[in-house]
Amino acid sequence: MARITVEDCLQKVGDDNRFNLIQLAVDRIKQHRQGEPYLIEAKNKEVVMTLREIAAGKVTFENIDELPQEDEKQ
Repeated sequence: MARITVEDCLQKVGDDNRFNLIQLAVDRIKQHRQGEPYLIEAKNKEVVMTLREIAAGKVTFENIDELPQEDEKQ
């Protein structure tokens, strides 16, 4: 897969604010650490995998809360 850049992610989320992008990535990484699977297939570190999810449009500000979370299942 091609190299992921912050600009790719910013284009997908439609926001020029890098701090908002970081918050989105942190929220998604917390979900992964609680056991949620990645929405893409690749073998990279969790930060890169999360940015790939965002760049692919699978994780957005609008759907981050709708993605299943482990603590809701308990």
